[in-house]
Amino acid sequence: MKLQILLNNYNFSLEDLKKFYGREDFNLKKVEESFNCNICASGEILNIDINDDNVEMVKKTINHMIDIILKKQDLDEITMQQIINRIKNNQEELADNIIFVTTYNGKIIRPKTNSQIKYFNLLEKNSIVFAMGAAGTGKTYLAVAYGIKLLKSKKINKIIVTRPIVEAGENLGFLPGELKEKVDPYLIPIYDAFNDIVGKETLEKYLDKGIVEIAPLAYMRGRTLNDALIILDEAQNTTTTQMKMFLTRLGYNAKMIITGDESQIDLKSSIKSGIIQAMEILNDIDDIAFLHFESHDVVRHPLVSKIITAYEKAEINLKKTNN
Repeated sequence: MKLQILLNNYNFSLEDLKKFYGREDFNLKKVEESFNCNICASGEILNIDINDDNVEMVKKTINHMIDIILKKQDLDEITMQQIINRIKNNQEELADNIIFVTTYNGKIIRPKTNSQIKYFNLLEKNSIVFAMGAAGTGKTYLAVAYGIKLLKSKKINKIIVTRPIVEAGENLGFLPGELKEKVDPYLIPIYDAFNDIVGKETLEKYLDKGIVEIAPLAYMRGRTLNDALIILDEAQNTTTTQMKMFLTRLGYNAKMIITGDESQIDLKSSIKSGIIQAMEILNDIDDIAFLHFESHDVVRHPLVSKIITAYEKAEINLKKTNN
């Protein structure tokens, strides 16, 4: 089937056209590769040879691309992959009215996948949210963004981010230097998220005033955490005792976000992950929600999603062989 799309209906500038096509026509080549079609572009006219079964998907993809250009947003490689993933998985269009936060330099942090929309909605409705999934799905970054949102709206007074430091040992006693020097190398991803959202200077002020606290999990023991958002990152590396200790720190007007990746457990094989047990025994409790991100939710380089999928398939095949 032959399909023609006229871009001159949208009053694109020359710069808009360049962004639509992508560098060396990357965006059009991505559509061709994804939907087995051939696109001949001449200025503002697209002539497409395509199999009948894929016509609607290509139309939707092109319309999404046009919409992004009209909104003056970036149409980069990652965004193209997200659009195509949504179309192929028949997922709903992303809602523009959902905003996690606006960064210090004016960038609006919105959900990029349907799972991220669900993440936001679960955070709004529940006191405790478990978010599981591979690296690059936005679990931790969006948790920090949501914390900043609550902080800016004065719904909380503090953000606390913690991680189990498996590699260093729970007490960190044998590492040289002060506490900050000991744990900072393990918390770099957290600092990166805060720096990206509020800027380095604001983060330093928050840290000095105790508005933001970043510390190893061991330092949560014995505390009651009120008026705060508490994020437990890398929770797959908690023991069941640590997870129970953490969850019972929840105070009044507080929320908890627990993030983890079941494929990245660093505990000894004889030790059960605290997040695995929590998912088993807390599943039916109101005000606690669970979300699992899939490989197609990865918002890093498109190759990352393919790598994760390949490893998942290899693990499934290994289990079948062993059984």
